[in-house]
Amino acid sequence: MNDDHRHPFRKAHADIETAREVPDTPQTRAPAYRLAFADDNFLCRDELRPVRLQLELLKPQMVMEERGIESTVVLFGGARIPAPDKRDTARSTALADLSCYYDEARKLAQLITRKSLDSYGREWVICTGGGPGVMEAGNRGADDVGGHSIGLNIVLPHEQAPNEWVTPDLCFNFHYFAIRKMHFLMRARAVCVFPGGFGTMDETFEALTLIQTGRMERVPFLLFGRAFWEKIINWEALAEAGTISSEDLKLFRFVETAEEAMEAIETWPGAGEKRGGDSGAVRGG
Repeated sequence: MNDDHRHPFRKAHADIETAREVPDTPQTRAPAYRLAFADDNFLCRDELRPVRLQLELLKPQMVMEERGIESTVVLFGGARIPAPDKRDTARSTALADLSCYYDEARKLAQLITRKSLDSYGREWVICTGGGPGVMEAGNRGADDVGGHSIGLNIVLPHEQAPNEWVTPDLCFNFHYFAIRKMHFLMRARAVCVFPGGFGTMDETFEALTLIQTGRMERVPFLLFGRAFWEKIINWEALAEAGTISSEDLKLFRFVETAEEAMEAIETWPGAGEKRGGDSGAVRGG
């Protein structure tokens, strides 16, 4: 990240280095003496949570602004879905059968990234959760055609490293799910959801809720695999019960292939219109 601001004050980095060279005394060893912004124990206190939330929001925002990234296409989907050539590693036959969506995510990322390259990589940038499975397929597809892509990783108890196809200086790590999900949607010009588990469901329903309630613009919202989604969620029953309206069922479309998804994105009402302001798809940011 650039730090090229010109001002007459001494840089914070310089004082961090100077503080390391002070004489070793009981006073300088005391936690109270540490510079506040260089003290991990202090920054991790419960009282500093609002500061940490702000930092997690600011760091990716500043980096992406410096890279000139203006809009993204978000790919959500299961981390456990294997590539077709690794079907035999799947924990179940049903999961192995979903490997076709790895290929579709990779193809879609290739198509979207070719479109992105027309804007010199500023618009329509592929954005995934940075992990394995469908996420890997999305970053891999962007890399296949010479583009860059974003990975929004998160620290988990079962540590997962970013997949190898995320563009290194667009690979971010989060502590807070809420801030990570905000970054997924802040620049989204389309959301493409592949079969997945709890995490995918969480991301899907948060985004749909934001669109339903007018807190987010109505962007192309595509669910890959009608058979999967209709088996998991009885959408019609929600409308029949009145817990959602029949109009809410028009907030998304089912697609099966990358080509079908591209057509849906390009023919979606309002497709091609550039949003105003700097808050992206999420309103009131």
